[in-house]
Amino acid sequence: MTSKPPFDVSDHIGPLRRKARALTRNGPDSEDLVQETILQAYEKAGSRAPDGNLRGWLMAILRNRFLDTRRRDAASARREAAVAELTPASTDGGQDMHMRATEVRAAFFSLPPEQRAALYLVAIEGRSCAEAAGMLGIPMGTLTSRLGRARDRLRALDADDSPRIVPFQSKG
Repeated sequence: MTSKPPFDVSDHIGPLRRKARALTRNGPDSEDLVQETILQAYEKAGSRAPDGNLRGWLMAILRNRFLDTRRRDAASARREAAVAELTPASTDGGQDMHMRATEVRAAFFSLPPEQRAALYLVAIEGRSCAEAAGMLGIPMGTLTSRLGRARDRLRALDADDSPRIVPFQSKG
């Protein structure tokens, strides 16, 4: 003996399709929504009052499925946007970045010690000019002068068309 389905949705498929199409404005998405609605209706058949309005119940399931999907898609879009903000638009190759870092390091260490100390405290450690001047025991004007000369020298090295500074040279 075969068991009888808890209810018959065949009379309600047309209205469900129309409502799904109105909500999604997309044919394939509306068909998926109707299928998910019918599947959920059969899964939750035990929770439905047998003498209740079947069409109203099905429409409520359809609407809730649609809203759940929209919320899930919006949350996913927010997560993807957050990841996109944290991810650089493009990255140089690892070798290029390593070479550039090596060049910058060599240029930094080629600076005179007093310029290097001033630049380190302000640009790398993030100290204020007043703090850095106090730490180095020099007047503020001397510090800003050293910073300016260090930055100018690094810019000149970067803009120079001559070969880059190479930190390691072979002896031979």
